[in-house]
Amino acid sequence: MSNERGMTHEELMALPVTFPLETANRALTLGRTTGYSLAKRGLYPVPLLPGRRGYVVSRYHLHRYLGVTSETAAEVASDAA
Repeated sequence: MSNERGMTHEELMALPVTFPLETANRALTLGRTTGYSLAKRGLYPVPLLPGRRGYVVSRYHLHRYLGVTSETAAEVASDAA
C-alpha cells in the first residue's frame, strides 16, 4: 500500500477480514491521532472490535460504511474501458 492518504478500490477489496485501526484510518482518510481519539471516545465511524494489540475493524463494516461492493468493482472497470 502506498503512503498516500485513502485507498484505491483495489486496495479496499483486497483487505483481510479484520485489520488494525491504522489501516481503517487510512481507508477513511483519518490521521492517526484523530482515529485513535475517535476510537477512545466511542465515536469511530465504524464498529470496532477488541484485538490483542488494540482495536481492529472488520472489512464488512468498512465496506458497508464506504458503500463498497463487488458490483462497484464491475462499475469501475466498465467506466475505465
